[in-house]
Amino acid sequence: MEPIARTPKQIGAEIRRYRRRKKLSQTELAAKTKLRQATISTLEKGQTGTQLRTLIDILAALELELVIRPRSSASKKIEDLF
Repeated sequence: MEPIARTPKQIGAEIRRYRRRKKLSQTELAAKTKLRQATISTLEKGQTGTQLRTLIDILAALELELVIRPRSSASKKIEDLF
């Protein structure tokens, strides 16, 4: 099952998970994307303010893609828990 991320924290956690699977440090990922290590850290912590271009560059470096789709009706109920 593919992960679903709806919040900045969830997106950051998924990026961290994939970066670690690829055995990359934040510094190595930063070098691949020509970003600062602090930028990678900020995104992985789920802090707001990340530019869309930055997110796309990081996803590309990790060989990931962004998929936009309607929310499932079951997932709306999960959101009510938080």
